[in-house]
Amino acid sequence: MAVFDYDPPERFVAGTVGPPGSRTFFLQARARGALTTVALEKAQVAALAERVGELLDEIVRRSGGQAPVPAMAPAGAEDTAPLDTPIEEEFRVGTMSLAWDGERRLVVIECFEVLESDAEEEPGEPDPARAVLRVSISGAAARAFAARALALVAAGRPPCPFCSGPLDPEGHICPRANGYRR
Repeated sequence: MAVFDYDPPERFVAGTVGPPGSRTFFLQARARGALTTVALEKAQVAALAERVGELLDEIVRRSGGQAPVPAMAPAGAEDTAPLDTPIEEEFRVGTMSLAWDGERRLVVIECFEVLESDAEEEPGEPDPARAVLRVSISGAAARAFAARALALVAAGRPPCPFCSGPLDPEGHICPRANGYRR
């Protein structure tokens, strides 16, 4: 099993390549000259960002505000730079896990490779051939990651005002308008 472990990374971001409607989503971690890029779906990026925010909010709530987790991404922590090049996908993400390491006070994100054999795999039996990207980041870095990822997801195609489906630049066939192009 290939383990790409970044504890802590110099940079951990979500990014895309391509125009809205045809974007490919990536997570990218960099540290000490190493660069790991993994591909995933837009919905996975959105879910990860939302869950990171929820986890951090819960940590703040349970600690009574004493945890080293900011309520918002610190000013100046935003990373708006494009993905590092070359963008060479190590693997496509299947499942992800998210945890709080209370002893070290870090958010731990694990992204596991999706394999062709996943359809036949028995639950609870990890495949030793599955690659994993593991990133351990501070609460402030996690807030900044979540903010960038949510903005990235929202920056796609605008929604149709009638059906909420994505609008392509040339329009789309809207089911709420009886199939007429909008």
